[in-house]
Amino acid sequence: MLRRLWREDAALLRGLAAYRRHPHARRLSEPAVLWQEGSARLLDYGGKGRPVLFVPSLVNRAYVLDLDEGASLMRFLAGQGVRPLLLDWGWPGAVERRFTLTDHIAGRLERALMAAPTGLVLAGYCMGGLLALAAAQRRPDRVAGLALLATPWDFGTIPQAPTMAKLLPGLEPMMAPMNALSVDMLQSLFAMLDPYSIAEKFRAFGKLDPASARARRFVVLEDWLNDGVPLAAPVAREAMGEWYGRNTPARGEWAVAGLPVTPTDWKGPSFVAVPARDRIVPPAAALPLAAALPGAQVHLARAGHIGMVAGENAEAALWRPLLDWLKEL
Repeated sequence: MLRRLWREDAALLRGLAAYRRHPHARRLSEPAVLWQEGSARLLDYGGKGRPVLFVPSLVNRAYVLDLDEGASLMRFLAGQGVRPLLLDWGWPGAVERRFTLTDHIAGRLERALMAAPTGLVLAGYCMGGLLALAAAQRRPDRVAGLALLATPWDFGTIPQAPTMAKLLPGLEPMMAPMNALSVDMLQSLFAMLDPYSIAEKFRAFGKLDPASARARRFVVLEDWLNDGVPLAAPVAREAMGEWYGRNTPARGEWAVAGLPVTPTDWKGPSFVAVPARDRIVPPAAALPLAAALPGAQVHLARAGHIGMVAGENAEAALWRPLLDWLKEL
């Protein structure tokens, strides 16, 4: 037993050391900025055809959708007759740290919609899917279609949800100095969702050829994971207390600027991608949203939460199916 644990610890340390000394880094050209307000920017990746505005989560950097050469959903779509736009929320400053979810949705996101071309598809990833759904319901005149990627809805099916909600009172003193939940605390909370995966992935990385494409993909993904942003305290309270604690979306009690967010009210076309191996948003948490959207096209992706958008098999898992749906609109 002790010998096995020693071997596992040694493999973990080899993997960590291999990651730290790996020379690969993200070096992509910056896209044009179509609109900017405060810390938020609307990035335009060019391309011809229907515009698609991607809304990422508020707790991670937006460039997971533009990760690296050959690993960018944005640049893939731009080369396939689509005009992808990416809302980069940026690093929250003093103003953004006072924002609620309503401020983000009925404020920043809605104004980004007004700055974008009409007839667009609104696509949300993870938490961004909830924001996109609320914005599409508010402004159906600006949104011609809705794509929701790994988007949670029934938080009652997430095993760690009660624990996340119970942690909120203890986090209040930590949020008080900067009115935000720090990057380190956010990473600790995400680690709770899948506590054994961190050691496992570094043990596996230590066995890879450092010159391989798989090793380079691991490095840029890990760099992205470690390049987090704080979460405004009002948003943290809503997400942890209301979403995880009371399951307000699935119970029909989540509202933005007083308007209940009700999937059945969305009458346009919709595409819902559910990663089959997702441990952050399990399929049981995402599928009820697909069932509530009238006529939604459901795509079960053979991938995990991040792998679906930026993994080695992302093109087959999500990019191509999403592109096929967009072309049919």
